[in-house]
Amino acid sequence: MIVNVYDNHFMKRSEHSMTTYFQAEQRNHLNSSGLRNLRRAGRLPGIVFGKQAANRMIHIPTIQFQKWMKLGASGFIELRLDGQESVTVLLEDFQRDPVTRELLHVDFQQVQSGEIVRTKIPLKFKGTPIGTKQGAVVQIQCAFIEVEALPGHLPTSVEFDISGMEPGSSLQVKDAVFSPDVTVISDEKEILLSVVKP
Repeated sequence: MIVNVYDNHFMKRSEHSMTTYFQAEQRNHLNSSGLRNLRRAGRLPGIVFGKQAANRMIHIPTIQFQKWMKLGASGFIELRLDGQESVTVLLEDFQRDPVTRELLHVDFQQVQSGEIVRTKIPLKFKGTPIGTKQGAVVQIQCAFIEVEALPGHLPTSVEFDISGMEPGSSLQVKDAVFSPDVTVISDEKEILLSVVKP
């Protein structure tokens, strides 16, 4: 049995890197009523931010974004804005209504090819720990590791083989292997996953 005690959408990102295209439209600042109307029309409000660029308020097709999430929410996104050059972004975060789980807002980080990006790399756990045969439970404490790197050096996911884990054992950030081009921001002692004794 796996218990995910850290409910985070990054768990569902795929290991396969690809670029997804969303048709985006710019929007003006809207009050809560205007944002509700936008969402009712099938559009998800969002913002694009970057170190060297002014923030842009946008909206994208909600259904298309939901499909991308189900496919793993992985890799770079090209936002195509009418009359402007496409903008390359990474998903930074999104908000849901705590009751209805409706998507409310999405945050994108703009990516420049020569600019170091800080982002969260999703974790992928492979196998079933042998400790579960002794009644132990797997608990996922954290679903990602935060890193910095140039866009071309960013891994899409980090995979751990947890099949050999015994009751009482755990995985920490320091157990992840990255190339020398990647700087780990997360605390190396942060626990990612534990096999908890019965």
